[in-house]
Amino acid sequence: MIANGGHIGQKPCLVWFRKDLRLRDHPALHAALLAKRPVLPVFVWDCEEGGRWAPGAASRWWLHQSLRSLEKDIGRLGGSLILAKGKAADLIPQIALEYGSDKVLYGRAYDPPGLATQEAVEEALDHHGVSTESFNASLLQEPWESKNGSGKPFQVFTPFWRKSRQVIYREPASYDPRKLSFSPSPPSSLALDELDLLPAHSWYQKLENHWVVTEDAAQDQLARTVNEVTHSYAHRRNIPSVEGTSRLSPYLAWGQISPRQVSQAVLQGDSRDGMRGENKFLTEIGWREFSYHLLYHFPHIPDEPLRSKYASFPWLEDPDSLKRWRFGNTGYPMVDAGMRQLYETGWMHNRVRMVVASFLVKHLLLSWSQGARWFWDTLVDADLASNTQGWQWAAGCGADAAPYFRIFNPITQGEKFDAKGTYAKHWIPALENLPSKWVFRPWETPAEVLSESGMQLDDNYPGPCVDHSHARARALEALASLKKI
Repeated sequence: MIANGGHIGQKPCLVWFRKDLRLRDHPALHAALLAKRPVLPVFVWDCEEGGRWAPGAASRWWLHQSLRSLEKDIGRLGGSLILAKGKAADLIPQIALEYGSDKVLYGRAYDPPGLATQEAVEEALDHHGVSTESFNASLLQEPWESKNGSGKPFQVFTPFWRKSRQVIYREPASYDPRKLSFSPSPPSSLALDELDLLPAHSWYQKLENHWVVTEDAAQDQLARTVNEVTHSYAHRRNIPSVEGTSRLSPYLAWGQISPRQVSQAVLQGDSRDGMRGENKFLTEIGWREFSYHLLYHFPHIPDEPLRSKYASFPWLEDPDSLKRWRFGNTGYPMVDAGMRQLYETGWMHNRVRMVVASFLVKHLLLSWSQGARWFWDTLVDADLASNTQGWQWAAGCGADAAPYFRIFNPITQGEKFDAKGTYAKHWIPALENLPSKWVFRPWETPAEVLSESGMQLDDNYPGPCVDHSHARARALEALASLKKI
């Protein structure tokens, strides 16, 4: 008997789950439902697929939780999720043939490793006479759908989004997941723990205190975003001490929610600011689209700057400074608060991401690639397109990037966006009793004020690892040397 009233005797459609770990607005599932075919749900973990960009520790933790949730959701509908470990090109045909599936449905990838995998899977399935059909499950539009007036990929965001913005009106697939039917064969599957997704380092256990990783949690977060965030997004998104952002990014990264669901919910929400906040929020969705557009057309950029002249930039090698930056011990509170938030929660406020990135590549003169690697390993929302684009933007070497000479001042950034020091004090307890006037420049604080606050520089909080004025001059000198090449 087929779960949920499917059709007896019909061959199942194998649905290959990738970065679309949900049951709602899932094009492959919707196609199986329309075809009245039972679903054989499969996820294959290949720890080598991404090469040096295989999912980092925080992403693997999130994936583990996502699969556990998806298993339960499918189980409640009478099905079973097949988990396998190895090369998808070997395992997908094997599973399809074992369970008599003559068709494989899946969501397309747009990153180089994902593209290579799906091409290998398609070739292997074709060899065995199994048909395939792929869908856009993770973007508003395909990266090739929008070109500039010369027929080339956009490298500037504003004209890209001006041409592409209409895609926000694309609606999610409308169906009831409870109507899905599943293969009647009890699948043989690895246990989730056998995938060995959880990192060896116990650091990831902190993340459990900050995130609920389910499709329902993603929907709850979207509802909060529509009701409490988007209408004020334009003026609250830069304040790290308030809940002024959506925190949807990790759910989007592994596909527990789709950008179609997000954009439609925002458009249909009750605007209280003439759509100003909503439009600004949708622009951030557009930036994600732009990031995938760039990654698809310029697949080398995770490892090389898009602007090739920056390949010769005179980056420094300074392991001690890199370590201080990673663990929030630079002596600059706005930077350190952000890096401590990241290490504790697997996430960082977007304004602060810009500050810490600028500090690494300009104050410390360390390569953007070192920052990208650390973020890749510690962010629960690590996404190759967005991570690459963000770091190349900060370093001035990407598309539509901030000029390298634009150097964020970590002192004034803190004073402007965290005026009372609320955010900094939360993540750096040593600053708790310091008057807000001195929070972002503790090394300038009068001795008597330091004493009264209980703060001891270079004891419970470090002094600055580099002088701001000196660092700025050094960065501009490095930029000038590049121009001479």
